Amino acid sequence: MPGGEYEEELTQTPLLQTSPHKLTGNVWTALAHFIAGVIGSGVLSMAWSVAQLGWIAGPLSIILIAFFSLVSAFLISDIHLYSNPSNGTTIINRSYLQAVHTILGYKNGFVCGCLVYFNLFKTGVVYVITSGICMRAIRQSNCYHEEGHEADCEYKNEYYMLLFGIVQIVASQIPNIFHTKWLSIIAATMSFTYSCIGIGLGLAQVIGQGKIEGSINGVSTTNPIDKVWLVAQAIGDISFSFTFSLILLEIQGTLKSPPPQKESMKKTSSIAVFITASVYICCGASGYAAFGDATPGNLLTGFGFYEPYWLVDFANACIVLHLVGGYQIFSQTLFAIVERWYVEKFPESIFTWDVGSLNFLLLPEFRVNPLRLCFRTSYVVLTMAVALLFPYFNQVLAFSGSIFFWPLTIYFPVEMYFVHKRLVPWTRKWILLRIYSFFCLLVTIFTLSGSLQGLIAKRFG
Repeated sequence: MPGGEYEEELTQTPLLQTSPHKLTGNVWTALAHFIAGVIGSGVLSMAWSVAQLGWIAGPLSIILIAFFSLVSAFLISDIHLYSNPSNGTTIINRSYLQAVHTILGYKNGFVCGCLVYFNLFKTGVVYVITSGICMRAIRQSNCYHEEGHEADCEYKNEYYMLLFGIVQIVASQIPNIFHTKWLSIIAATMSFTYSCIGIGLGLAQVIGQGKIEGSINGVSTTNPIDKVWLVAQAIGDISFSFTFSLILLEIQGTLKSPPPQKESMKKTSSIAVFITASVYICCGASGYAAFGDATPGNLLTGFGFYEPYWLVDFANACIVLHLVGGYQIFSQTLFAIVERWYVEKFPESIFTWDVGSLNFLLLPEFRVNPLRLCFRTSYVVLTMAVALLFPYFNQVLAFSGSIFFWPLTIYFPVEMYFVHKRLVPWTRKWILLRIYSFFCLLVTIFTLSGSLQGLIAKRFG
């Protein structure tokens, strides 16, 4: 990219903003976006993850990864405003990718861009897989209730994934994140609802059976190397559940000021991470206490719980509604990146014109144009296709968490903070952040090896 074009790009409108908007967001609206984007598919695998790690290492891993994520959230919040040392101008970084481009330069921005696009895409894939499993679980729950727990109630996920995809094709026509506040509020409410149901069902089963299952060492295996792979996958699942760095600056860009957006965002991050970690620990502990070594990979669809069937159905319906919103929170970022690039590259293209014959049916801000309709529909179809090819819940979650946690949640935020604060090498803060980054890199390498082994074994074993 030529230097002039690059400098011009940095001062343009935010990626998720296609028209001027009055900033009215506060801590609570930001928290709704956070919860909608974070407490999703990961909470369903938390009991399985705790089961692999045991009663001590399981909750401790959740707390440790939550702490790492909160540190990175604070680092990212500080770089929303960046003063360019070469010319003294202050740049507003309204997206994660723009911040990396602005602070670390084009090469780092290119690498980050590839990771960001892939990460956003894989999140959509995970949500398609999860929604298909949950809709199938509703049908299974009714079958078990009518035919008995020993009945053959096996159904395929494919049709339910396609149904979720059709809903997302329609929902993807929402212009940008400024029009998804209502969707985030619904999604956040649903996430709390099904999390509480999962916790409640687990506690009820523990009380009913009169004992707490599980052990300090977690699930036992005949082969020690199998235990190592399962531990790696479990940590990868937990890492996936805290990857919210990509949407943090986008959310921060919706906040009104005063108070300073940085302060509001740090407060929101603290509340969100505390709530998220608490929900994860409660879900993981209650599920493991109920089932022990037999803990299912997905707490609400693995059918440890059969009754009350209507409550299980309701919980899975809440998950599906939440995933509709969560899919959009992440996908809107990718939609905006691609569409803004196309408009800048081909400003006279008729592909970006509104379809006049449809506009009288819609509000002005929801007008249809061929670019939005074709690209977003193709994107949803592609996420469905990949989900159909690799419909393995725990393994896909572990791979997703391990491959992106260190570069996007740890490495780039730390490096941007060094440049932004102009930290001198070998000072105490510099050394601590280097140790923090290196330790997380070792954890990522470990979890990535385990997740790859599990994914390959599941697909080709």
